[in-house]
Amino acid sequence: MNNIRLPAVAGLFYPNEAYQLKQDLNHYLTQAQTYDQVPKAIIAPHAGYIYSGPIAASAYSTLRDAHKTITKVVLLGPSHRVAVSGLAASSAEFFQTPLGKIPVDRLQVNKLLTLPQVTLNDQAHSQEHSLEVHLPFLQTVLDQFDLIPLVVGDASPEEVAEVLEQAWGNDETLIIISSDLSHYHSYTNASELDKTTSQAIENLQPEQINYDMACGRNPINGLLTIASKKGLHCKTLDLRNSGDTAGSKDRVVGYGAYVFN
Repeated sequence: MNNIRLPAVAGLFYPNEAYQLKQDLNHYLTQAQTYDQVPKAIIAPHAGYIYSGPIAASAYSTLRDAHKTITKVVLLGPSHRVAVSGLAASSAEFFQTPLGKIPVDRLQVNKLLTLPQVTLNDQAHSQEHSLEVHLPFLQTVLDQFDLIPLVVGDASPEEVAEVLEQAWGNDETLIIISSDLSHYHSYTNASELDKTTSQAIENLQPEQINYDMACGRNPINGLLTIASKKGLHCKTLDLRNSGDTAGSKDRVVGYGAYVFN
């Protein structure tokens, strides 16, 4: 592929025009509640901004005080379009959004490619929105940072945890897991199911999260596995669904924002 991974869903999931995109992001971030700790890891949703932007902002607003400290972001999200075995890395040197280009940490990506569960798969990245929609948030709340982007397919919690362990770093490194929650249930049923999922996430119980509960369950479960190993604690910052933001309450998609310290 070209050494720049171009935006695939600008103008669809979020504004294609930089001024409008900045305006929307600042609105979401201003509305988010404050949180007094900078997290090591977050889980945030990846739907269109009118649906999940306010919930994602709840997680991203926690990073403002670390805008100079965080210089590396490990971003994992599920594959929606391409069947992936393990985790897919990109050969791109930059990921681009309407707000500019983000350099990829090629040294770290190449180290991860030595693991058997990580392969180079540009097709998995080219149209995937689960990573892309997080980038403008990151460009807004952080200063300069390098990106380690990975699309997660059929991978065990242990395989994902091994990747996260290798890329864990120190205070300069942020881990982001991209995931929505339940899909297309009634508002009442989704609210109950998403509460159960949130409890499992807070309790660091990957064995309690199955296919129906979160589209990014594989990267989530990997994070929960290593978070338990490292003694991290999780807090739910926001839990809503599309019926709360911009959609009908007949069939909703759930969204949660979580921080790990």
